[in-house]
Amino acid sequence: MKMTILLILVIGAVTIMSARSLLLSFRAQRPADYAATSPEFDLQTVLNGPILSEGLIYGPNGRMTNSFVAQMHGEWEGNTGTLSEDFTYSNGKRMQRKWFLTLVSDKEFTATADDIEGTATGEVSGSTVMMRYRIRLPEDAGGHVLNVTDWLYLTEDGAIMNRSEMRKFGIKVAELIATMRPDPSEARQSIAAQ
Repeated sequence: MKMTILLILVIGAVTIMSARSLLLSFRAQRPADYAATSPEFDLQTVLNGPILSEGLIYGPNGRMTNSFVAQMHGEWEGNTGTLSEDFTYSNGKRMQRKWFLTLVSDKEFTATADDIEGTATGEVSGSTVMMRYRIRLPEDAGGHVLNVTDWLYLTEDGAIMNRSEMRKFGIKVAELIATMRPDPSEARQSIAAQ
C-alpha cells in the first residue's frame, strides 16, 4: 500500500513538473502571443546588410560556458536570402556558417545550413520570429544532434534580442542569449567614405 501511494506521488510530481515546463516556460510561448507587437519584423529588411552579434552560451547547469562575437551579412534576392555568419568564440575557436532562407509567405519561411538536419521552419509574428530546427554540433563538441527553439525579438531601436534553447531527449542542454544589430563599424566606414 505504501509503495502504491509513493508511486502515485512520484507520478503526480513528474506530471506537474512536465506540465509546468510545457505551459509556464520559454517553450510555452507561441507566435500568436506576439501578433499585435511592433515594430513589424520584416526579414528582408532586418536581416539585410552587415550585422554584429554578441552572445553568451549557457550549459545545462545554467552557467556560462562560452561567449562569442559574430560578424554577419544578410543578402536578399526576391524571396530567397542568405545570412553569412563568422563566429569568434571566447575559447579561441572560429566557425563560419551560412543560412539559406526562403520566404514561403509573408509570415512563414524555411531555412537550411550545412549543420542543420533537414529544414528549419520559421514563423514571423509582430516583432518576433520563431524558428525550430535540429542542429548537429561539430565533432569537437560531441557531434550531438540537438532540437533548437530559436526566438528573435525586434526592439524599437532596431536591435534584435535572440534567445535559443537546445534540447536532447527533451532535456535542456544549452541556452544562447545574444544581441544582433546593424554593424556599427560598417556604418562608420560608410560615413567615412562619404
